[in-house]
Amino acid sequence: MNWLSTLHRLHSEGTAAMLVTVVENRGSTPRDAGTKMVVTTDDSYETIGGGHLEHKAIKQARQLLNEHCSSVQLESYALGASLGQCCGGAIQLLFEPINPPALHVVLFGAGHVAKALIPLLGNLPCKVTWIDNRSEQFPADLPPNATRNLCDKPADEVPDLPAFSYCLVMTHNHQLDQTIVEAILKRDDYRYLGMIGSNTKRRKFEHRLRHRGFDENSIAQLHCPVGLGEVCGKLPGEIAVSIAAEFIAHYQAAAKSNKAKTNYLTQHTA
Repeated sequence: MNWLSTLHRLHSEGTAAMLVTVVENRGSTPRDAGTKMVVTTDDSYETIGGGHLEHKAIKQARQLLNEHCSSVQLESYALGASLGQCCGGAIQLLFEPINPPALHVVLFGAGHVAKALIPLLGNLPCKVTWIDNRSEQFPADLPPNATRNLCDKPADEVPDLPAFSYCLVMTHNHQLDQTIVEAILKRDDYRYLGMIGSNTKRRKFEHRLRHRGFDENSIAQLHCPVGLGEVCGKLPGEIAVSIAAEFIAHYQAAAKSNKAKTNYLTQHTA
């Protein structure tokens, strides 16, 4: 089952992979049905028997990865002279793309609420980058899909964030929150921007953002107080659940909207 732990690691790292499985074997073959191999653009893990068959399977898997294939492929091979193998049997391989999570969450701040939020995000289909300038604030263990980023100036990380990230700002300093929020708003390619705080804090930020030249449309994109209003409570765990619930509601609504658009285009272009 090493292939399973390999897939889990690659998934947490955000690395796309192809799972190659022997689904049928007839006659003399190097491996039986059920044997698996994991292939990435740079490496391969486990084996389906070696030789030219494996070489060809790896080449095929990488071609599918480079083409960003999202559907499974079934290929048949005769293990004869054309493959440089003398087994004489036949084998079918299933190529199954294992894509990394499409959602990227960037969490600024490692306070009590952030620490309560991280385990919740660890159970969601996303990759998390956790940023703070205080090393002692990070717990020893993180979920497999989370990576800590210790840096002196968290706002300097904003230009290098992946496009369409979900950004959550909850540092220990209001001025630092302000700097980070302004940097994210200037990018204008984020998917979501939430900031922890009260309605009073929001009004102060709105005033400062207008003074710095941000228009009303940009300011309206800031979700503050972040979290679903229906989920009440002041404890860190309660606030974390509220934030996670809003995040889930947002990406589920986006997925539903994208599916509706795809169905519409399919019906009207057929």
